[in-house]
Parts: sequence; structure tokens; C-alpha cells
Amino acid sequence: MTATEPAASDAIAADTAPQPAPGATPPRTPLIARAAAELVGTAALVAIVVGSGIQATELTDDVALQLLANSTATVFGLGVLIALLGPVSGAHFNPAVTLVEWWTARRGGAGVNARELAVYIPSQITGAIAGAFLADGMFGEPLVKWSQHDRSAGNLLLGEVVATAGLILLIFGLARTDRLRFAPVAVASYIGAAYWFTSSTSFANPAVTIGRAFTDTFAGIAPASVPGFIAMQLIGAVVGLALVAVIFMRGKTDFGTPSA
Repeated sequence: MTATEPAASDAIAADTAPQPAPGATPPRTPLIARAAAELVGTAALVAIVVGSGIQATELTDDVALQLLANSTATVFGLGVLIALLGPVSGAHFNPAVTLVEWWTARRGGAGVNARELAVYIPSQITGAIAGAFLADGMFGEPLVKWSQHDRSAGNLLLGEVVATAGLILLIFGLARTDRLRFAPVAVASYIGAAYWFTSSTSFANPAVTIGRAFTDTFAGIAPASVPGFIAMQLIGAVVGLALVAVIFMRGKTDFGTPSA
């Protein structure tokens, strides 16, 4: 037997071994890794939102320029985070998204189960609070100072319903049409646009809302305004899911079975 024969047999064995089907779902990463990705990703997102807001207010007194700087940093940062951590945890960074995915999984779709839901949401909230601390620390602000920025007006609450409904429609619409590969650009672009077209500047995220209550800076929200924002975000998530069901309704074949 020559030295090359084992290598040749190994190659034949590799060629004949069962291969995963094209497009098959890859093995899921350990839950601890996904929880870490959700915690770190949400922390980074809040640090970007809060930190860029602080930086903007230090550089200019023009509120429009402050919002432009804040939204631009958020767009780029969110896109990078989704691209980086999406393959690990799905890059939810948002309890509303996690809850909707859990609901769709209960009804036969792909998504997180109850155990994963119970891990994802605390990770996201913890990360959001840590991100606010980090941003304040980087800019020499008090690490914990409750925001005084009241956001309880009815028009702002309506803005949160619209912002969250649009986000859910986008994410799950992309999933229904097998185009989640566009999520880093599409989701970041939507959030950047919603900064400007919604009255609330599009928090659209219960965890981020909680985190932003811990900083009395440009991006903050008064603790008394947090419950109203979260309630409207959850309503928006339901509206968004209903829109997905109607707009991306699956057709049926002549035999009454769902079409591909």
C-alpha cells in the first residue's frame, strides 16, 4: 500500500458521505452563545444610540443636526450588528421581535421556543441597561441618572405603534419571502427613516426603551413614559403581525394545499 492510497480512500469516503441539503437550516449555536450575542448586541445598539446623541449635543446646538448625527450613527451601527450577530442569534436585540417570532413558532413556523424566549428577553434588557451605562461612562456622564425627557404625549405613543408595526412587517415580510439576507441593510435603513417620519423618533423596542431611561441625555426617556411606550410597541407588534398575515398570505393550490 502506497502513501497516497489512504488519502485517496479518504477523498472517496468524503465524496460519498451524506451532505446537507442546499438551503437546509444550519445547526443552532448553543443557547448561551445566542444569549451572549443578544446581550452584547443590544448593549452595543444602546451605546451607539446614547453615545452618538451625547456626541451630537456636544458638537452642535442645532436639534436637526443632532438628530441627523444620532440617526446616521444608528443606521450604520445597527446594520453592522445585524450582519455580525445575525448568524448566531438572529440579531433580534428587541423583545417585540422575539415575542413575535415565538408566536409564529407556536403556530408552526420557525422561531424561538418558550425556553429561548425566557433567555433572550432578559439578555436584551440587561444588555440595554449596560449599554446606557457604557455610553454615559465614555462621555463622563453620571452612570445612573434617570432621564427627565418626558415622552408621554399621545402623538408620540401613536408614533411608537407605527414604528413598531412597520419594523415587524419588514422583518417578517422578508422572512416570508425568503429575503432575510437583506435584513442588515433593510432593517437599518427602516430605523433610520423612522427616526424622521415618526413623531417618537422610532424607539420600536421595549429593551432599548428601558435602557434609555437610565440616561439623562439626548436619547433618554423619563421612566414615567416607559410603560406607555412599551404598551404601544406591543400593540404595534400585533398590528405588524396582522399585516404580515394579510399582505403575505400564502396561496393554495387547486387541491387546497398551501402553495410553495
